[in-house]
Amino acid sequence: MVVGSAMSLQLGSAVAVTLFPRAGSLGVVALRLVFSALLLLVVCRPRVRGHSRTDWTAVAGLGIALGAMNTLFYQAIDRIPLGAAVTLELLGPLVLSVAGSRRLLSLLWAVLAFTGVYLLGSSGFGRIDFAGVAYALAAGGMWIAYIIFNSRTGARFPRADGLALAMGIAALLSAPLGVADARSALLDPVTLGLGAAVAVLSSGVPYTLELFALRRLPAATFALLMSLMPVAAATAGFAVLGQRLEPLEVVAIALVVVASMGAVRTPPARGADALGGDGDRPRTP
Repeated sequence: MVVGSAMSLQLGSAVAVTLFPRAGSLGVVALRLVFSALLLLVVCRPRVRGHSRTDWTAVAGLGIALGAMNTLFYQAIDRIPLGAAVTLELLGPLVLSVAGSRRLLSLLWAVLAFTGVYLLGSSGFGRIDFAGVAYALAAGGMWIAYIIFNSRTGARFPRADGLALAMGIAALLSAPLGVADARSALLDPVTLGLGAAVAVLSSGVPYTLELFALRRLPAATFALLMSLMPVAAATAGFAVLGQRLEPLEVVAIALVVVASMGAVRTPPARGADALGGDGDRPRTP
């Protein structure tokens, strides 16, 4: 289920890339978030009234993080290969985990991760758009914000109600940018259909599979498996987009994956919490 979730998520990202010529990256982000929000709001039917200002602050923070993270990530995959973008984005939660662990062993994982990024750069950045690299790294930074606000929202709202409300906020924030970017393309039935498919593949299927997987797996095992996300991205990029990786780039991605797994498996020092109260699960939106 976890592997299926990762593959579905990255397949959705690959399909999104094929949709960029039709609606632009901002238009695709808007389509994904709007359809995802509608899906979650219909399924969860969250209660809007009766929440405190602190509750809404957490939800608003999560919504802004979701919108910014998806916008930055889609800007990245519009410029650089999917596998490289996800590898760079993974540095966000990896840095958070290493910083929060406060153990000497965590420095090893940091060295491995940045060695992987260096190799990725030395082998592939010569033909990679540096703006795409910057967008991917910024998306990783917003992933940190997502983890923190997701933890706070989950503690204040039952089930996935907070996530549904946050997704609605993210959709409202992204819609104007999407309309400005895509314009009349958003009225095309084919574009709308592909946008809905991206939402289902990137949100509906992964969230469902992860929900069932977490009922059967310890959180640490789940997080360990989710560290394979760059592998899933590279596979989807090759299968759908024909994006090939050089041998050195494969080694670079492997180093980042191993570093992520090591960071997940390294317990934090007493009193430290790498994920702001959400255990050791760097969840992928």
